[in-house]
Amino acid sequence: MIPASFPFQRPLTVRDALDLDALQAGAPEVLAGEAGLDSPVRWVHIAEEAEASSLLEGGELVLTTGLAFRRSADLTRTFLERYQAAGAAAVAVELVDDDGAPDSRAAAHLRAAAEAVNCPLILLTRRVRFVQVTEEAHRALMDHQVRRLERARHVHEVFTALSLENAGESRIVEATAALLDSPVVFEDPAHLVLSYSARDRDPARLLDGWAERSRFVGYRNQTGFGTGGDRWLQTPVGLTGQRWGRLVAPELVPDSASEEAGGPDGDGSGRDFADAFQVLERAGQALTMARMAGRDRREVLFQARSGLIQDLRQATPPDEQEALARASALGLSRGAAYVPLVARLEAEGKAGTDGTSGTRAATAEAASAPDTPDATEVQLRERAFLDALQAWAQSTRQSVLASSLHAGSVAILLPLAALELEDSALHRLAAAPQLAGFRWTLGAGRAERSLVAAARGLDAADQVAETAATLGSRHLPFYRFADIRLRGLLALLQDDSRVKSFAQAELGPLLDPGQAHTLRLLRDYLAHSGNMTSLAKARNVSRQALYAHVKSLQSLLGLPLDDPESRASLTVALLWHDLSGS
Repeated sequence: MIPASFPFQRPLTVRDALDLDALQAGAPEVLAGEAGLDSPVRWVHIAEEAEASSLLEGGELVLTTGLAFRRSADLTRTFLERYQAAGAAAVAVELVDDDGAPDSRAAAHLRAAAEAVNCPLILLTRRVRFVQVTEEAHRALMDHQVRRLERARHVHEVFTALSLENAGESRIVEATAALLDSPVVFEDPAHLVLSYSARDRDPARLLDGWAERSRFVGYRNQTGFGTGGDRWLQTPVGLTGQRWGRLVAPELVPDSASEEAGGPDGDGSGRDFADAFQVLERAGQALTMARMAGRDRREVLFQARSGLIQDLRQATPPDEQEALARASALGLSRGAAYVPLVARLEAEGKAGTDGTSGTRAATAEAASAPDTPDATEVQLRERAFLDALQAWAQSTRQSVLASSLHAGSVAILLPLAALELEDSALHRLAAAPQLAGFRWTLGAGRAERSLVAAARGLDAADQVAETAATLGSRHLPFYRFADIRLRGLLALLQDDSRVKSFAQAELGPLLDPGQAHTLRLLRDYLAHSGNMTSLAKARNVSRQALYAHVKSLQSLLGLPLDDPESRASLTVALLWHDLSGS
């Protein structure tokens, strides 16, 4: 008898039908088609004539007494072949005589005909109440349908609630795994795991070599089993033409026995994947909606924050009360003072040696080298930095107002509970672990008690950050004007035509592209303060050869390099050259 706990995950099968009390009363014997016993039964049909096979739609359990064919082996074979061709899930034949005893002659015909069919063929040698069979089977089928409807409603309610709660990816993945009672992995197009739920399995085993294994499982454009190595059940995540990843249930794979009945209703072995298909598909939709909503929310916030900072930097900014109200609406808490900051982001290729999160070391030559990364790449780097900055702010409960200032630079307004806390707040920001993956330099302007006044200081902070980024060696977590000294002064004056004329006059012929090697020699000479011994060692040349090179350099410049004033003038000219990018 089928238990009350009969699972909704699969429909009634031929094997289940054989367990019905009404059929067990007939002492069922399977003569053929044992491989099809796990095929689903869609309905139960009683038939006596071969011509009635045209009424079948497929998946029926056919019950017959064989009155029209039991006396002929040929008629028996024809009957079975017709119903098999019509798609019957199984044929159960009751062969008893008028006294209720087994009809051995008819049974012999049936056994002989069994060799010609592949669908399950069941011999019943005791009288069976067909009406009772249909009642029990239909009750199980209807119960299965009701449970599936209830399950579908539950799945719908779960994902609707998650969407209304703006649930993140991890919660959606966790809920999916719970509904499937199976591990689930959400990966990006590069097969990197974005989120997963192992359920009661070992996470290390689940994720071991994931990227390598996943590459051999072909993508599907709709919910289904993958192709290739492991045939994981999967569903795409993303909009049409924009694949953001896929959601995978790696333990849900089709059996290899038969896949002619594959798809969401089964894999040919009696297993019903309709529920798993439904859950995974809804989960993929929920993840897509969550990403769209998250992207839209972030985009709106980006634009709102950027608009406020731009307004605050206008010649006629909003008054303080309006500025504070708008900033508060965007999540910025009131402070006793506000620090204007600018983070100058460097291209991924630039070298860094000091290992701190807010500073990176680079040679002056590398810092001043032209760097023209793709505009999209720069924008993506800024967005990633802003996301990481907000993650740090949330984790430390330190509110910030930040947006892109210009290509490669991010403006930040940082509220302080007290002016005395400025340095500690900047140190915490510079050391933020969420920002450790970026190459960046932090420039700080003067803290102000007014938010509007602090926003006016963003230009100065930008100048500091841009100038500090050209320093040959950077070991401070953040920089103020006092830290960049002469370089800072020249940064302010770099567009002054008088400074430009002075620098070009000092460097003269060395500015010719063909004299780049000579310009490097001058830079090294000044960096070593004219010490020929250390310079020779650094350039890996003999002192005799070096003296000849320096003499040639001195002749080319027409200046005595051993004169302190000459060296000072050339140092200033080189600083201007680096800052101007000439």
